[in-house]
Amino acid sequence: MDPTIVLLSAFLISVFALGVFIWSMRNGAFHDSGGAKVIFMAHEVGHVEDPAAAPQALTALQRTVGVKQEHTSATIAEELASRAQADRSSATVTFVFLCCAIGWLLLGSFAGLISSIKLHNPDWLTGAEWLTFGITRSIHLNAVAYGWTSMAGLGLAMWLLPRLLNTTLQGGRFALIGAMLWNAGLIAGIGSIAAGFATGLEWLEMPWQVDLLLVAGGALIGIPLLLTLARRTVDHLYVSVWYLGAALFWFPILYLVANLPGVHFGVEQATLNWWYSHNVLGYFFTPLAQATIYYFVPKVIGRPLQSYTLSLLGFWTQAFFYGMVGAHHLIGGPVPSWLVTLSIVQSVMMIVPVVAFATNHALTMQGYWKTVVYSPTLRFMVVGGIAYILVSLQGTVEALRSVNTITHFTHFTVAHAHLGMYAFVAITLSGGIYFVMPRVLEREWPYPRWIAAHFWLDLVGITVYVVSLSIGGWRQGLAMLDATRPFIDSVAVTLPWLKARSIGGALMTLGHLVFAVHFLAMVLDLGPRRDRAALFHLPRSADHA
Repeated sequence: MDPTIVLLSAFLISVFALGVFIWSMRNGAFHDSGGAKVIFMAHEVGHVEDPAAAPQALTALQRTVGVKQEHTSATIAEELASRAQADRSSATVTFVFLCCAIGWLLLGSFAGLISSIKLHNPDWLTGAEWLTFGITRSIHLNAVAYGWTSMAGLGLAMWLLPRLLNTTLQGGRFALIGAMLWNAGLIAGIGSIAAGFATGLEWLEMPWQVDLLLVAGGALIGIPLLLTLARRTVDHLYVSVWYLGAALFWFPILYLVANLPGVHFGVEQATLNWWYSHNVLGYFFTPLAQATIYYFVPKVIGRPLQSYTLSLLGFWTQAFFYGMVGAHHLIGGPVPSWLVTLSIVQSVMMIVPVVAFATNHALTMQGYWKTVVYSPTLRFMVVGGIAYILVSLQGTVEALRSVNTITHFTHFTVAHAHLGMYAFVAITLSGGIYFVMPRVLEREWPYPRWIAAHFWLDLVGITVYVVSLSIGGWRQGLAMLDATRPFIDSVAVTLPWLKARSIGGALMTLGHLVFAVHFLAMVLDLGPRRDRAALFHLPRSADHA
């Protein structure tokens, strides 16, 4: 059968089926608030929760939500005490993970900024071999992916598990040992890259001997999920548990298979490389961020998801369709045509979970968009959710052969990757950290305005970054396809856009510095001691009741 017919048929069937599902949901066939309410206590719906908000903002947030829904009684003290006990059981583990995340964020940020500047100023910092572009770029990728993003996502997972399962965290020591192995492997791996012992495989640059530490660490970090599940007191597993479980158990398998020594060679190795590179995004980083959004957005606004069934549809279709999308990076390569066609089909089918996610959250936030003004956590979550929708739809279009011919091997793919890993995953996890840390340390962020500064520096920075590289990359691709132009033209045309990229990167790095300094000030209990009414396990003022 003609691959075009296969692609078009799969696309039309998926869109039609999802349309029928959404129509049925809107007409009451799938209205199922029971599963969505499992993250709320008996009297909690209608009450906002955002420890990152200043007292005045929290009051305004509750007033905004109160216009939309009535809450007849205050939450019960015993229920709040139970929630506080769950938070305290995970506090130490979460704190260790998040501290590691902030450290790796700083290293990765500066390595990335150096790499960016070197693209348009290659003679800068040429005195040290470990500061060449090839090394600093690999250090940047591994520090932010396996350091900052992984530690932040796994730390939030450890904090979320007892809340989602309504019990205390079990097996926290396994997670701490896993974090030690993970960070030891990452230190050794990045050190190996700096010394010139990189594999040359994107996302798999660290030597396989070091990678085994991350595999073992990741497996140990997954044990608390099993032990805590066995002690759960909830009858239903909220959708975030499915996403967290997928991330915790998919990663060790993916990473182990991708790093098996002496097994994959030549074209097969390239195919496996892109199988892993895409699956680690869709089966590890994305589920961690989606679990965060699915929990915190409803919690902040005090309103359950519009459709719990739609959230499960998004999970299972993502699990089914994402597995082979990485092969679209091999279009034009010496690989079987059916493999590339299958990858394109699955990339298009990814519209199903994306539209399910977008529809569910748009309907959940309908009438509540004003809450973004008052909630720092929600601000990060909403931007992250929008970025997920944009990057996923862009990925589907980019997988098409006609578009891929222009964008492949250009800076356009770099912009696409950062729209996903940064604008979606990193920004979402930052919002989660702002919510969680006051619960972990039992004190509030000392400087609320610094949270706003971090948000705007990140948002403006990544916008400049993605827009500039997208334009520059597209022009680069067109120049390379023009047989009448010398190759150097495709390099020269990108220079203004690469300089703009460095400006965006500098803004993001500044935002990370603000974030790290604020984090350190909170840990050391520096700065003004704010009113602690946002901490539900401490006495509340009347304004926050």
